[in-house]
Amino acid sequence: MITLAIDTSEARGSVALLKAGATVAWKLHEDAADYSGWLLPSVNEVIAKAGITMEQIDFIGVSTGPGSFTGLRVGLTTVKAWSEIYGKKIVGISRLEAIARSGGASTKYVAASYDARRGQLFGAIYELGSGGAARIGDEQVVSPEEFVEVVQAQAGDERVTWVTLDPSQIENLERLQHRIAAGDTLSVCPRELSSAIGALAEEAAIRGEFSDPLTLDANYVRRSDAEIFWKGPASVR
Repeated sequence: MITLAIDTSEARGSVALLKAGATVAWKLHEDAADYSGWLLPSVNEVIAKAGITMEQIDFIGVSTGPGSFTGLRVGLTTVKAWSEIYGKKIVGISRLEAIARSGGASTKYVAASYDARRGQLFGAIYELGSGGAARIGDEQVVSPEEFVEVVQAQAGDERVTWVTLDPSQIENLERLQHRIAAGDTLSVCPRELSSAIGALAEEAAIRGEFSDPLTLDANYVRRSDAEIFWKGPASVR
């Protein structure tokens, strides 16, 4: 099984190529290049590094957000075009689920988050079970303090693994410090999330759960706010 995985959710995006669940090549988006000009050459580079062609790829995993409206639009539009041209199946994956997966959690609950700018974060709560991670409630864009309160209300005294790309947003919050002192864990996930997206996509593909290219869309959480969160020097165009 060969999987191409793409994450253009924000400026810290990446692409990866997986074979039978193992990442064999990957590349980070490390500069200010627009995804419209960066994505295709980077995918070609990763595929070449892995020694395969686009025709050999079995399917494509792609982040559906939350994140930058423009970045996600470029990623999804490109993947849909490849699906049409090469006949590849697509699996849309939540970036927050990929973050939750990256923390190596063994607790009942996982709280995944990353920076949404303007003093807010994108966050979601997952409950781990034999069938994997099941999201509890909706993906959110809230203040760090509000997110900790929501997780506290859901988990109570159960231990939580807090997995984030941006620990500085939450690590100094008094309520979270109390929870960590009581046994919670704070884990910083890898910046390269396309591998986790690809692994989740492979699992979905094995179950026969593919996305319809015609209806696949990004989850911006609050569409009207999506561009506002990503204006400024680090914005993705």
